Formats: sequence, C-alpha cells, structure tokens
Amino acid sequence: MRISVVIPVKDDAEELRECLARLRAQTLQPHEIVVVDNGSTDDTVTVAREAGARVVAEPVPGIPSAAARGYDEATGDVIARLDADSRPDADWLERVRITLEQRREAIAVTGRGRFHDLGPVASGLAQLFYMRAYFVLCGGGLARRPVFGSNFAMRTDVWRRVSPEVHRHDDVHDDLDLSFHFSPAEVVVYDPDLVVAISGRPFRDPRAMLKRVRRAWTTFAVHGWRETPMFRWRRRLLGRA
Repeated sequence: MRISVVIPVKDDAEELRECLARLRAQTLQPHEIVVVDNGSTDDTVTVAREAGARVVAEPVPGIPSAAARGYDEATGDVIARLDADSRPDADWLERVRITLEQRREAIAVTGRGRFHDLGPVASGLAQLFYMRAYFVLCGGGLARRPVFGSNFAMRTDVWRRVSPEVHRHDDVHDDLDLSFHFSPAEVVVYDPDLVVAISGRPFRDPRAMLKRVRRAWTTFAVHGWRETPMFRWRRRLLGRA
C-alpha cells in the first residue's frame, strides 16, 4: 500500500519542520509527501524541499483549495492528511495501513487531535467542547463519522470520485465538506488510538474560533436540504448511496 501524505500550509515553517521530521521517523515510510504552499512568505518552501517533500503551489487562498490541490496531485493508493502543526507518532502511517488493509469496506480512517501546547485544564476543555463536539455533533448531522482534517487518510479512488463536487472556497471547513461528499452508507473508521499532537493556537484568538463556528454553519448550509440529517439518516438506514 503506497500512502501519500498531503500537508497544506501557509507561513508555518517551524511547525512544518517538526511535522516533516516526524514523518521521516515513521516506521512505515510514506510513498511521497506533498506540501501545498498557499502563498507563504517565510521559509516554508525551503523547509519542505530540504526535507525531501514535493512542493506544489496553490494560488487560491484557503485550506479547502490547498488541501484539494494536494489530493489531486497525490499518486499513492491512499491519501493521508496532516496539517503543518500536526505531530504524528512514529507508528501513525503503520496504523493507517493496518486499518485500511483489515477493513476493506472502509473508505477512510480518522482519529483525534491532542493539544500539546495547552495546560491541563485548557486541554481538557478543548477536548470536550471542540474535539469531542466535532465528532459527536457533526457525526449526528452526517449520519456517520466525519474525518478530522489534521489526522485522517482516505483511499485515493474515493477522492477521485468526489473531487469534482467538493467546495474549494475558503468559507467552508474542508474536512467537514469532504465528509458530506461521502455517502452515509459508506464506512469511515474512527480509531481512538490514531492520535496526533496539534497546536492549540486557535483557542488563543476568539476571532479565530468565531470564524471556525461560522464556517461550520456555512458548510452545512451549502449542502442544502437534501443533505440535512433527516435525509442522510434515511439514506443510511436504507443503505443508499
């Protein structure tokens, strides 16, 4: 199984350096690492190239366009996704491979993030009201697990199927939007042990958090009434695509 790792990034050279170092230390080496530069003005491109990553430029601003461009460019059998501030454990790719080989019916596997730079209280609150809320609330709305953008992998043929339909503008959450384009009847595995350390930077900026909430509402809104929870649960129960 060849696994391509896609990392969209803008002006985050030092976090990217750490992420790429951890990818080099994986027990299962990636087929390729595709770093999508979204208009960086710092040393992001230099850091990526020095680490042996393939750098792709995406001029349209925003994570949705940058992530989608990376998926388009990936050549592996599986596309794994991290953000620049993701810090995967050494067995991260190995766990992805094992899950997707054992669960042939699964189209994707995902896990949660662990906030490495927040104190115990703040980290606990972030886990409850952000991480767990994302999987529970969005899972209810989607009629199955969503993928978490800082820590997931999907089969490449699945991306090829849904790529013409995904929204590539900056008003949506790219991972939630992608999850909408998977059928409720399809299987996304949630692995509680597939955990990556991530930065808690968004929690230090109330405006950033409000922007994330607004994007979540927008993501649900752009999919219209046929993708409301009632219709998605009906499709899942009937086993329809």
